[in-house]
Amino acid sequence: MDKGCWKLTLALVVVLANTYTEASFSRHMDDFIKAVKQVEDGDPGAEPVAVLKRLRRAAGLDDAFIQHFLGNAESSGPEMDAGLSEYISKAVQHRVTDDGREEGVVLTSDGTTVALRPLLLGIEAGFLSKSGRRVRGLYQLTLAKDLSLALRHSSPLTQHLRPDGCWDNLTSPQVFTLSSTPTLLTTAQVNGGMDGVVVGTEVSAKTKSHLKLSSLLTEYYCHQLDNGGLDAALRFISRRRRENFKGLVAPPVLVRKVMKSVELQRTLKGRSKMGGKEKKQLMAAVKEGMKEFVHMFMDCPPIIPRCMWGAEPYRGTPTNLSLPLSFMYIHHTHTPSQPCLTFQQCSADMRSMQRFHQDDRGWDDIGYSFVAGSDGHIYEGRGWHWRGAHTLGHNSIGYGVSFIGDYAARLPSQHSMGLVRDQLASCAVGGGRLVADFTLQGHRQVVNTSCPGDAFYNEIKGWEHYGEVKN
Repeated sequence: MDKGCWKLTLALVVVLANTYTEASFSRHMDDFIKAVKQVEDGDPGAEPVAVLKRLRRAAGLDDAFIQHFLGNAESSGPEMDAGLSEYISKAVQHRVTDDGREEGVVLTSDGTTVALRPLLLGIEAGFLSKSGRRVRGLYQLTLAKDLSLALRHSSPLTQHLRPDGCWDNLTSPQVFTLSSTPTLLTTAQVNGGMDGVVVGTEVSAKTKSHLKLSSLLTEYYCHQLDNGGLDAALRFISRRRRENFKGLVAPPVLVRKVMKSVELQRTLKGRSKMGGKEKKQLMAAVKEGMKEFVHMFMDCPPIIPRCMWGAEPYRGTPTNLSLPLSFMYIHHTHTPSQPCLTFQQCSADMRSMQRFHQDDRGWDDIGYSFVAGSDGHIYEGRGWHWRGAHTLGHNSIGYGVSFIGDYAARLPSQHSMGLVRDQLASCAVGGGRLVADFTLQGHRQVVNTSCPGDAFYNEIKGWEHYGEVKN
């Protein structure tokens, strides 16, 4: 090959590399971590803060509010590849389109969707901190600003806080569409905000200061559970985001952070301070709205929606439940017999059970209202509003919740039982779906999936009348 041909080939390779970067990366956290590693590899030895500033510059996250806490996004280092920069910009910039698509979010390996903007801002704030657990601007950058927009609007708050959604493809996700009317604060934003607080607090303690950003994200989002499940898992993993976040911040603190965020935004826009009456009214609205936020995202467990585990449509017309109910019936499965430890396996188990119930039993849908995996999540079956087919003669007066796995001779993990006993039951009561004094009962199923004297049934008997302490 002569020199002229070599130069042409080299130029072609460079062009293809630049265009390949954006096209080859999906909206999966694994691919975003690969993109971060490319940024790191392009500037070996760069500290995590420098990498974060480069990401922030590529994404255009440099408004006055952010600069107030983090400074500007200018940083030294080589010019970022154009295709890589374009991917980062699209992956991080958050918005909800008129047709209900949410951009600036990624799918994580545990099956949840996370907004990258609050996550990255929280991590940068943590690395910049010199004061341990007190991180300057941590809550304002991750949650408080978005919460201030949502909590200041009129009730019902569920119109402004709530929607999750579904991806077009779980292997190579590109498009995330909300499952209900777009709102001011989505589940992905809350997940990203919580993760920003958790990870930002962790790195501020300098326990992770030696890690590269890509390694830090891998440690948090890609942890594989062993047979001990979450009972034996590390504390610092994404599956524990709600419990970790709840352990870091109390609702009154969040209220104060939201109020400070509102005041700072007014100052940065050159507006006068709020008067006493206006401030009092805002405080009352924020406190009231915070109750709903705490219920939805701190009391309730993470629930994987039907579309995410690949549910087939309901056959026929669902029968709506008449709420509130008085019972929650607890089951365990015979098949699948083993606990599921990943989103992928739990989803496959859900599809298998739905096929059995629909095709072999002739039911309209999977029989259970909800199903507890051992991966840290509750899976939506027929949900809160549709009558199930789980407890013969009792389907209209209670929810049916099943644990994946055969527990005739052993118990589910303590974490899985806590998800149902503490969080799902509390979520049902707080949402007005169960009466305050309800009964939570173990049920020996009509199909022989439990037997007299089994460990599981004896354990669940101790949960009866549990609702009286969850008002």
